[in-house]
Amino acid sequence: MKADIVTIFPDFFRGPLDYGITRRAQETGLAKIEVHDLRQFTHDRHRTVDDRPFGGGEGMVLKPEPLFECLESMGVAPREERVAQRAKQSVVLLSAQGQRFTQELAAELALLDRIVFVCGRYEGVDERVADFLADRELSIGDYVLSGGEMAAAVIVEAVMRLLPGAVGNQASTQQESFTVDVKVKSFGGADSTCGSNGLLDYPHYTRPAEFRGMAVPEALMSGNHEEIRRWRRQRALEKTLRNRPDLLEGAVLSEEDSKFLAGIKRNRIELDETRDDRR
Repeated sequence: MKADIVTIFPDFFRGPLDYGITRRAQETGLAKIEVHDLRQFTHDRHRTVDDRPFGGGEGMVLKPEPLFECLESMGVAPREERVAQRAKQSVVLLSAQGQRFTQELAAELALLDRIVFVCGRYEGVDERVADFLADRELSIGDYVLSGGEMAAAVIVEAVMRLLPGAVGNQASTQQESFTVDVKVKSFGGADSTCGSNGLLDYPHYTRPAEFRGMAVPEALMSGNHEEIRRWRRQRALEKTLRNRPDLLEGAVLSEEDSKFLAGIKRNRIELDETRDDRR
């Protein structure tokens, strides 16, 4: 895979992409990451990349000329041409107004041959870049950053680790939070001791079995795979309900899962009623 990053701060990427999985992916030839300085595609002595928007308003906006010239120099065709050619490429515009980036999108991007990341800055990017060059506009969360550089580093890391061979044990990427395994999904619930199936991950424990009076749950020490599976699934359900209940709306739940969640909710209601009575 080839990843190109277009930015006005190329030095930003000298650190985040030089460690761990992204470094390993490059050293082993699984991926190549190249950073492009947008200011190299300006033609005035001030190397101007931004301008005030038509219609007025606060802040500055990245101009279209440098961005179009930069991508054209890289051999990136306009969006319509790429679609017509069915090219396995994507131009991603990083913006607070973009679609929220998810693990599912990371898996989709990992299937491509090339991704071009355009790092927005200031108040945004001239809309013609989004209309004619980019085919995706992504955000890493419902908050505002000063630019798209941090978001680009996050997405590159998330995508690179899904490339076959990038992670030592590739099976580990199938048991993490937010990952939905197609085989597991078809059975209406996790059928292994480690499938998260779109939920948050279950708790993990390692040696020693007892540390400062805190013991590893007995279920994990039992050696009974069914008991371990049930314990992990229930703890994942508990954590998801507590921290990210929105994930349960799209999760595939078995009858066992639904009964377990109903029990938790019923206990919460009873606890709240008891507290109200005490008041």
